[in-house]
Amino acid sequence: MHFTIVGAGAIGGTTGAYLLRGGHAVLFVDRDQAHVDAINRTGLTIDGRETFTVHAQAVTPRQFPAAVPEGVPEAVLLCVKAMHTTAAIDALSPVLGKTNFVVSLQNGLNEKVIAARIGAQRTIGAFVNFGADYLEPGRVLYGGTGALYLGELDGSLSPRVRQLEEIFRTCFLPHTQGTTNIWGYLWGKLGYASLLFATALVDASIADVLDHPLSRPALANLAAEVVAVAEAEGVRCEGFDGYDPHVFAFRRPRDWTGISASLDRLVAFNRASLKQKTGIWRDLVVRKRKTEVDQHVGAVVDTAPRHDINVPLNRRLVEIIHDLEEGRRQMRWENLTELTSLNNSVYPDDAEVRTQ
Repeated sequence: MHFTIVGAGAIGGTTGAYLLRGGHAVLFVDRDQAHVDAINRTGLTIDGRETFTVHAQAVTPRQFPAAVPEGVPEAVLLCVKAMHTTAAIDALSPVLGKTNFVVSLQNGLNEKVIAARIGAQRTIGAFVNFGADYLEPGRVLYGGTGALYLGELDGSLSPRVRQLEEIFRTCFLPHTQGTTNIWGYLWGKLGYASLLFATALVDASIADVLDHPLSRPALANLAAEVVAVAEAEGVRCEGFDGYDPHVFAFRRPRDWTGISASLDRLVAFNRASLKQKTGIWRDLVVRKRKTEVDQHVGAVVDTAPRHDINVPLNRRLVEIIHDLEEGRRQMRWENLTELTSLNNSVYPDDAEVRTQ
């Protein structure tokens, strides 16, 4: 299959390199001229669990239309940040044919944005959870394997989803699966995303924050707020890689044993990864740019009022991330303590688990 990968950074670069090594044709599109030049000059190198280099063609978005021969791209893997989805799809539209389709290898609910612009019939949803980081032009770190689910937006298991499932499973991620509930995985990851954004309030590893006893009630209720909104949307959240959204849900009595067990599994999963800190942390500390908080946590906050649901922890989390983006505060444990204090105020019945 011929893949056009838009966004050749952490996710797109890693995915494309493995697809190339597996014998598929890949064209990389990236707006970073230095990254494009490095790939064309010396190839794309993947470091981490293994080190290898693939030789590939890379172009900038401006060069893209001229680089696309007739009948290509067959499949587009969209791997840009969520805030750039609309611009990327608008740039792709002129070269997309009736049988071409776009797979969103992104975080958030970008499938809605893509489908609104090119149609649901040309949009495939994807849930991706492997660890990777862009290191420098022509070089990406692959931190470790994770889940990948692919699905049609209408819940069907189409031949093209089955074909992609086999390709990804063979070339890259052996646990790749097609699913009839892609929205459940996307909303499930929004809950996990809230946890990950909370870990970025502190200059510490993902695992260390998730393993912090005093922070666990607030972390649990961040996820629970997301589950509540998803259920109001009619979505059954799906779990993955140790994260079990159902045990975090606001049920009485709360399943704190299950919550602790899920967090413990997430701690183990993240300790085993070469990627010890989130891409959120990297955006804030290394790349000095805005995060995707508005498109991820913000999407939950914006949806909640339609169902008369209050999500105070997620709303405050967005505000604190904005403070970090603008330099109004620094990463420190006090940020997480602030969130914990709010949790104890709005969810006082859960305060007793702080010492368990």
